[in-house]
Amino acid sequence: MSELNQEAEKWVNLENIADHLSVSKDTVRLWIKDGKLPFYKAGKMYKFKISEVDKWVREGRIKE
Repeated sequence: MSELNQEAEKWVNLENIADHLSVSKDTVRLWIKDGKLPFYKAGKMYKFKISEVDKWVREGRIKE
């Protein structure tokens, strides 16, 4: 069942993830450029799964 819930998780955009992490959009862009933040690209837009970003934060990668 958790697999189904994971499949149904909505994608969020750069602005949403910046708000979620309480950082600026420029900070998110820097983390993307440095290859630190888990993201996907849809055309020219960045897309994120909040669960993956939350896992990244819990693992302490935000400090790298």
